[in-house]
Amino acid sequence: MKLWAASLVTCLGAAMLTADAAGDQRLGRNEQRSREGNQAFASRCGMCHGIDGRGGEHAPDLTSRAVAELSDADLERIVENGIPARGMPAFATLGPAVIKSAVAYLRFLQGRAGVAAVNGSPVRGKELFFGRGRCSDCHMVRGAGGFLGPDLSSYSGSRSPDRVRRAIVDPNWDLDLKAETVRVITHEGSELVGVARNEDNFSLQLQTLDGSFHLLMKSDLVALSRDHHSLMPSDYASRLSAQDLDDLVSFLVSVGAGPGRPEAKPGSHY
Repeated sequence: MKLWAASLVTCLGAAMLTADAAGDQRLGRNEQRSREGNQAFASRCGMCHGIDGRGGEHAPDLTSRAVAELSDADLERIVENGIPARGMPAFATLGPAVIKSAVAYLRFLQGRAGVAAVNGSPVRGKELFFGRGRCSDCHMVRGAGGFLGPDLSSYSGSRSPDRVRRAIVDPNWDLDLKAETVRVITHEGSELVGVARNEDNFSLQLQTLDGSFHLLMKSDLVALSRDHHSLMPSDYASRLSAQDLDDLVSFLVSVGAGPGRPEAKPGSHY
C-alpha cells in the first residue's frame, strides 16, 4: 500500500511538472502571437487606422460595432485580399499566421478577447494597486496616482491579460526606450537617477524618483549614462502571491475596459 501511494505521489508530481511546463509553453506562444500581432498591426494597419484602431483621416474605426461583429475568418480575408475599391491594399504576403495574430490583436483593441479569461477580484486588485503593492506611487489610473510611470488607465485595452501579468513580473521585458533608467552626475557632485522626459543635443529634462523635474544642461554634467532597465521593481513575482497577481491584472483589465468595453467580471468591476 505504501509503495502504491509513493508511486501515485511520484506520478502526480510528474504530471504537475508536465502541466506547469505545458502552461509555460502556452504562455510563451500566446505572448509571441500577441507581440507578432502588435507589430503587424502597428506597421501595416496603424498608419491608416491609428495605433489604437480607432480610425484616421483615410481609414475607418476598426473598434466600431460593425467591424467587431465580423467573424475572424471575414477579417482575415479582408486583410489578406484588401478592399481595392476603398483603397485598402492586400497583405497576403504577411502569411496566414501573422494575419491571424493581427486579427487577434485587433480583438484586444475591440475589447473582445482575453477579458473573460481573467481570474481575480478587481476590487481587491484596486486595493492592492493603491495599497501595499504601491503601484500608485508611480502609476496613475483614471486621474489618481503618481506621474513617474505611464498612466495605466487604458494600458490593458490593447494588451492581453498574459502580457499585463508579464509586464508586472518582468518589467524589463519589451521595455520602451523612453522608460529606461538615466543617471547623471553634475559638476557639483550630485547624482540624479530617473527617466528622461525631454532631451536634445544640449539639454536634458530628467524626472527623478521623487517626481521632481530637473532641467539640466549637458555641458554642466560630468557623466550621463543609460541603463536599459526599468525603475519599476522586478521582484513582484516573489513579493505578490499568485492570487495577488490575478487580482491586480483583473483590476487593470477592468479599468482598461472603459466605457463600451466588457468588464473583467460582471458585477465586480472598478
